[in-house]
Amino acid sequence: MITISDAAATRVKALMGRSDKPVLGLRVGVNTKGCSGMSYVIEYAESRKPFEEEIRDKGISIFIDPTAIMFLVGSEMDYQEDRLQSGFVFRNPNEKGRCGCGESFHV
Repeated sequence: MITISDAAATRVKALMGRSDKPVLGLRVGVNTKGCSGMSYVIEYAESRKPFEEEIRDKGISIFIDPTAIMFLVGSEMDYQEDRLQSGFVFRNPNEKGRCGCGESFHV
């Protein structure tokens, strides 16, 4: 389904440790928004929802929203930090293009 980099796994563990509520992992999905049409969405997963795919790797769980599966197949989830920004990034072979600011994509 998707692969998870070491940096992303480390960041997920840190986020889970800071959650106010017990969480199983993170949920990844896509929403229709942005100038290119779709945007990645990441949230805490307190429970597993019906039909979600669960990826267990490097000591973490990532839950894939069933409506996002076809858009995320073959992707890599990474975490990057530099002097100006930090966040999860996706290397997605299904993307056909991105908007100029990089916040949204289309397939």
